[in-house]
Amino acid sequence: MILDEQGLFSNNQSVLASGVSENILDLGCREVSFGTPIELFIQITEDFDNLTSLTIKVQTSLNEDFSSEVDLIEHVMLLKDLKKGAVSAIKFLPKGNLGYMRLSYTVTGENPSKGKILAGIADGVQESFHNI
Repeated sequence: MILDEQGLFSNNQSVLASGVSENILDLGCREVSFGTPIELFIQITEDFDNLTSLTIKVQTSLNEDFSSEVDLIEHVMLLKDLKKGAVSAIKFLPKGNLGYMRLSYTVTGENPSKGKILAGIADGVQESFHNI
């Protein structure tokens, strides 16, 4: 798998409360979901604790300040699944790009004292029959 620093939403980002990815990607005002799907890789890089679940959303907006964000897709991960190495079910950038994209992380339950995420546009995500 290939990740590029300019295509990262979160680079081992600690998610200790609800918030957004540390990076916003400027994808231009064009649809990015036509043709070959653009792979999105979201992986837990440090076990989470305390929370009940974590909701990960892909959001888009016309402006970089996300004053009018639009949720494109979301995936809820339960605490039992928030272990190092786990990946989100969101595998591709969804249809609906308005120009800027980011990820939103919503913590349900207590705020965790640990938990990190690596997320970004990827090339050649490695899958095995164990992940199917």
